[in-house]
This record gives sequence, C-alpha cells and structure tokens, in this order.
Amino acid sequence: MLLVLDVGNTKTAIGVYHDGGWKTDWRVTTHLDHLADEYYVLLKALLEDKGLSWKDISGAVIASVVPPLTATFQELMERVLGHPPVIVAHGIETGIGIKIDNPEEVGADRIANTAAVHKLYGGPAIVADLGTATTFDVVSKEGDYLGGAIAPGLGITADALVRRTSKLPRVELTLPDKAIGTNTVSAMRSGLVLGYLGLVKELVARLKSEAPGAPKVIATGGMAEIVAEWTQVIDIVNPRLTLEGLRIIYELNQ
Repeated sequence: MLLVLDVGNTKTAIGVYHDGGWKTDWRVTTHLDHLADEYYVLLKALLEDKGLSWKDISGAVIASVVPPLTATFQELMERVLGHPPVIVAHGIETGIGIKIDNPEEVGADRIANTAAVHKLYGGPAIVADLGTATTFDVVSKEGDYLGGAIAPGLGITADALVRRTSKLPRVELTLPDKAIGTNTVSAMRSGLVLGYLGLVKELVARLKSEAPGAPKVIATGGMAEIVAEWTQVIDIVNPRLTLEGLRIIYELNQ
C-alpha cells in the first residue's frame, strides 16, 4: 500500500492507496513543532482506526510546502519503511513540463495538482486550489504548467480583518442574501464572502482569456465544493486532486 502525504501550512492531507483505489484518507492539523516520533504516533493511530498498520505500507510520497516538516516526514518514512520516500520537487519525474521563469519556485502541491489534471482530465485546464491560500494554475493541452495566480484564502482574509481591527467580530462565513449589509455582521459577511467569490470569478475569467484553448476549471481544497455551488465557474470538483497527483508522480518514479 502507498502512503500519500500532502503537508500544507495549516492542514495535512493523508491518503492510503492500494490496488487502483483509495482505501482511506484523512485531514489533520499541521503542527510545525511536532517531531518525527509524534507524527509516528498520530499516523499509527489513524492507520489502526481503519484496521491497517505500518506493516501494510510499502511506499510513501510526500509533497510539502513546510520545509522543516519535509525533513521530519522524510526521517519518519525512512525509519518505518527502511527506504526513502519520493519527495515531490522540481527535478524529479512528474510527467509535466514547468514553463515559468524559475521552475524551482513552484510548490510541490501545485506540481501534484498539475500532474493529476494532465493525467485525469487532460488540458487545457485551470486548477483552483481553494484552501488556506487560493491558488490558480494554468495547464496546457500538452501538460505544461504555464503559471498562475496566488491569493489569500477566505479564512486568512477573515482572520486578518478581525485581528487588525478593534471592534469587528468574527462572523460565520455563509452566503449572504444581499450585498447591502444593514448591520456590522451582515456587512462583514457581504464583504468577505461576496468579495472572495468575486476574486475567484474575476481571476478565472482573466486566466481563461489568457490561457491557450478553452480550459476547463477543476477545483480542489476545503472551499472547492462551496465555491463551485456559489459561483458556477467550476466545471469539476475533485477533493483528492492533490493526493491523486502525488500517487501519479510516485508511480512515475518507480
């Protein structure tokens, strides 16, 4: 069985893949200060909860945008597997081309997303990863990563607004009935939620106008299903897109 790890700044996605399908997957909080032993205990408990154990895992692939944890998980995987994991970075076999100014700058998660879209859906395409950050990646018909855009996620924007103001409260980030807020909470919900949806729609429109061909829009990340429902600019939602890309890259490197 293959253990797949997508280590993000706030959440880490973990999946177990075997015989052409996903056995299970989890989302856990990323703890920058956790040691390899602490992650060992966490992963052991998750596996055992699904009737699995470390002995069932024969390989691992890691995408990480948190450099200290890249080393932590590499150490852990080498210890439990007896051999190094595949670590996604510029320079390994990914099945895609990276056609930007500095290819080494592309995050491992964006490489994985591009690999998944190219393999599963073809191109041209725009990948919207709607999580802690909001990223858009443009993929050509040939599978080349052409660049994209990076913006704050909705949660980050809401947190920053509350932290940097004295009187504004935290609000539930639900779709408002109207744009004109008649009290502080409804005004904040309008600005945050409708403003975020406007950001998504505007960037998708501009990227489509500049991308070659007629790209389909594929979304992943924690906000993907909600944004797809609220904007109608998303063609496909795949919550496991990054994990799929990591699995594809792992197979290419065997």
